[in-house]
Amino acid sequence: MNQFRKQTTIHVPAKELADWHLSKGAFRRLSPPWEKIRVGLEPEEITEGSRAEISMKAGPVWTNWIAEHRDVVPGKGFSDIQIDGPFAKWKHVHTFSEKDEQSCELIDEISYRMPFGIFGNIFGSGFVRSKLACTFQYRHAITKMDLERMSGEPSTPPKTIMVTGATGMIGTALECFLQMRGHRIRRVTRHPEQESDIYWDIKEGKLDIPPGENIDAVVHLAGENIAGGRWTEKQKNRILESRREGTRLLSQTIANMERKPEVLLSMSGANYYQQGTESAQDENSPGGDTFLSKVCRIWEDETAPATHAGIRVVNLRSGMVLGPSGGALKKMLPAFRLGLAGPLGSGKQRVAWIALDDLIDIINRALFDSRYTGPVNAVAPQNPANREFTSSLADAVNRPAIIPAPAPALRLALGREMADETLLADLAIAPGKLEDLNYPFRFPDLQSAFEFMI
Repeated sequence: MNQFRKQTTIHVPAKELADWHLSKGAFRRLSPPWEKIRVGLEPEEITEGSRAEISMKAGPVWTNWIAEHRDVVPGKGFSDIQIDGPFAKWKHVHTFSEKDEQSCELIDEISYRMPFGIFGNIFGSGFVRSKLACTFQYRHAITKMDLERMSGEPSTPPKTIMVTGATGMIGTALECFLQMRGHRIRRVTRHPEQESDIYWDIKEGKLDIPPGENIDAVVHLAGENIAGGRWTEKQKNRILESRREGTRLLSQTIANMERKPEVLLSMSGANYYQQGTESAQDENSPGGDTFLSKVCRIWEDETAPATHAGIRVVNLRSGMVLGPSGGALKKMLPAFRLGLAGPLGSGKQRVAWIALDDLIDIINRALFDSRYTGPVNAVAPQNPANREFTSSLADAVNRPAIIPAPAPALRLALGREMADETLLADLAIAPGKLEDLNYPFRFPDLQSAFEFMI
């Protein structure tokens, strides 16, 4: 039998660790974002004999995995036994061991036997051990960060939170983050799959919130991907109108509810601001005059019905969101791992960015802290030049980044307007309100962010 063990000290009581580990959404929150995993069955509660079913992708092949929970001791631990899956045998023991009143040990111990006997051990055991080390390094890091941060926050009673764009990179991460804090998520979608889903169709002006429904908060993430295609006039119109019409429909609907939500958090973008400024711009700085500046301005203006109805509105002006499960970083990584990347244009343009885990933490705080209101710049404190960004990412994957992409080539490939407002945009943005609120960034710099994500 092969053995693997990982142990980490976490400065919270053991009961908090156990409750967090067993909460709804825990498996998805703990799954490394670079892994391709589908959750088929996640039990509402881990009890003796309950089962979890997942599918994992290795190369082009999906493998089904069924695990049964055994040896469940509330507050102390449980085991996962493979019933069906890729290993000849698998047992994973989760232990939550109390050190003192304010700290505990998280211990993961795995015993496994490779398939195909001696040949599986020769050709596969090294790969599996390396994969386990990476996976549990991530799992323990995210557990420690979440729990130690949460222990310093005021407790929040469970809320019902309605989320548009819940299936995207940000929405997926946000859903399990909030669920693990005990909140109920109502996803707004054109294709309802769960009983709790709410149907909407922006073009038809439909948002079917059941009469008398109690919604405590709303998070609005939906909008046409700005990098979803070359900016023809038709595509630009889709980008603008998806935000104008979707935000208007949402804001007007919740403003007319008998019991109105307490807060609407609506995404916006750092592209709201001017490019090429000498100093970093905060929330009091004027807007720019580019296409994306116009989009952001209209996006925010359409939340007015909610504001007039007395709902607290937060417009989160986000920088480029870095997360390996989607978005810009996922698109960049293949070229960087092949050593085929380099600076874009002059490489001098400054990049406004935010780590995904900081963004969802900021959203969580903005939902429950009334000091968050109006525009809030969701950007990291540092605005590195593109050349520095490129170098940091290349270092993270241990590859050179010496193949530049000249500005004329980018403008030819994307069109001048799209290239100048995205890849070549020079945006220096300061997280003014977040700094005033003493927000503790998990990842204030690129090095710490890439070390965690990659």
